[in-house]
Amino acid sequence: MDITRFHAAFFEESREGLDAMESGLLAMESGRSDAETINVIFRAAHSIKGGAATFGFTAVTDLTHLLETLLDEARGGRRVLDGDATGALLVSVDVLRGLLAGCEHGDPIDQAALAQARSGLERLLAAEAKPAPEPPKTVDTDNGDWRISFTPAASLFMSGNDPLRILRELASHGELGVTCLDVRLPRFEQMDPYEAYLAWDLTLPGSVPRSAIDEAFAWVEDECELSIEAHRSEVSAATAPVSARSEPAEPDIAVAANRRTSDHDNSIRVAVGKVDALINLVGELVITQAMLRQRSEQLDPVAHEELMAGLVQLERNTRDLQESVMGVRMLPVEFAFSRFPRMVRDLAARLGKKVHLRTSGEATELDKGVIEKIVDPLVHLVRNAIDHGLELPAERRAAGKDETGTITLTAAHQGGHIVIEIGDDGRGLDRERILRKAAERGLHVPENPTDAQVWDLVFAPGFSTAEQLTDLSGRGVGMDVVRKNISALGGQVEIRSGKGTGSTISIRLPLTLAIVDGMSVAVGNEVFIVPLNIVIESLQPAASDVRTIAGESRVLRVREDYLPLINLAEQYGLPASRNAEHGNPIAVVVESDGRRLALEVDDLLGQHQVVVKNLEANYRRVPGVSGATILGDGRVALIVDPAGIAQPVRLPAAA
Repeated sequence: MDITRFHAAFFEESREGLDAMESGLLAMESGRSDAETINVIFRAAHSIKGGAATFGFTAVTDLTHLLETLLDEARGGRRVLDGDATGALLVSVDVLRGLLAGCEHGDPIDQAALAQARSGLERLLAAEAKPAPEPPKTVDTDNGDWRISFTPAASLFMSGNDPLRILRELASHGELGVTCLDVRLPRFEQMDPYEAYLAWDLTLPGSVPRSAIDEAFAWVEDECELSIEAHRSEVSAATAPVSARSEPAEPDIAVAANRRTSDHDNSIRVAVGKVDALINLVGELVITQAMLRQRSEQLDPVAHEELMAGLVQLERNTRDLQESVMGVRMLPVEFAFSRFPRMVRDLAARLGKKVHLRTSGEATELDKGVIEKIVDPLVHLVRNAIDHGLELPAERRAAGKDETGTITLTAAHQGGHIVIEIGDDGRGLDRERILRKAAERGLHVPENPTDAQVWDLVFAPGFSTAEQLTDLSGRGVGMDVVRKNISALGGQVEIRSGKGTGSTISIRLPLTLAIVDGMSVAVGNEVFIVPLNIVIESLQPAASDVRTIAGESRVLRVREDYLPLINLAEQYGLPASRNAEHGNPIAVVVESDGRRLALEVDDLLGQHQVVVKNLEANYRRVPGVSGATILGDGRVALIVDPAGIAQPVRLPAAA
């Protein structure tokens, strides 16, 4: 059997296991350790070891064996995992990530990192163990046994599991009685080597902990029929005192185990490419439905009543299908937040600071594509908050604060958007210092600027108030890239800060990049889509509100501000619009990349959802265009990207 086809599932499940291990170890380090946490870490290591041994990844198997040995001593109460042990285990988790990546892509093993991880674990195992305090002892005179009925699903082998491994693990805990049941075994010519046919009735001594049996079946309980019962003799049941292990004697345990198996919320792994193809097909269906609706507007609704009713039903079903399929790509923000506990721990130790990370709203869902692209900006903002925002413990004590600073990560839905906020209770932004740096760099600063206008200066390219350069921050790059990346996602970012009380950076993002709410505008004979999330207002200005600067660039006066006025017909090389001839343009005011622009168009056609098509994948990148869509009449409409519209405009000094 070619087992290499199971590699992808193994690597993905192993990465999930490493995430669980890292999360558990960080919880232990912060004082939230309990038996279940250690068991979760142990099971993850045990699963990775078993899979690696099956596929012949020797380096992974050997390292996880050391991990498993150390964790087994901890869960058995023979060793306490202190800070040094937790640190060594975290280093091993990092090395395992590298080993798995090397096995997956055929890269050479980092022997130095592997040797360091192994020596750390071996040193801990060689040292005298500090046993955990023993719990109060109870007397258990029961001389019964465990009776286990194990019937694997026919597809058990396909998930990389092996019943023989489970039997060997059970036998390691005590004398195992085995009765093989072959009632499902077909005739030889009908056998499929990829299917499991055998079942077993098993017995184990009653002295074996129930938790050890559960762990043996932990990874197959959803792929088998399983019954575990404690059988006790009549004499011991009548005379023996109840012990701490008497819970498995309850008669409904086997029923509960089977119910858990049958009611489990089953799931399947699907390649992202297949999901994207499905979303694309649904998008095409939405476009076709819009075409039918537009064509039907020319029909007599009385003469075609049944057809109209069918089209209404089609529109309703199409929208429901569209929402359901889009939900497939939605993932909890926890996928982005989960990497920060470890990062905060390591960075705080490196800078000599004490930091507590608090998160909320991890279950808030966001499009997978958005999550992947927002991770890097979030990493930069969290690093910045720890490096620049939070003070050293001594400085915090002198200011009357707790010496442990707090970083908060929150996520919440607001309408059709998600808002992610990164906050700290540190020193806050220094208004005067920012203004001095802006003056040194020659940045334009409004007269009597508000706090929001001052905070906005930190997004200028190359801006930094750091007195010295470090390998973490202070090199004048980063915040401008953060805003650029967020704007590319159709999002916005703003800062709130108070001196001595900390700062909060708020990021507002669309839930998905596949569908946008847009305003359709006419420019000459073409239709363009302006995303609604960047539209501030639309107006028809008077001729006196439009001024020309330096003989070429124009600005539009909107109340007390002057905004660059960009003619979309000229921008995209189209024939002059009719509004340019009659002098009555319509302006759509938008905000992007922290600045406001006015887009001159011929007409406002309406608002509706559009399916976004990637222009680069089908043609090439066009400045000022973020994508395209297909209208109900079959025409292609480009989606305007104000951030990409390059038209240098110098505002008048008196503005």
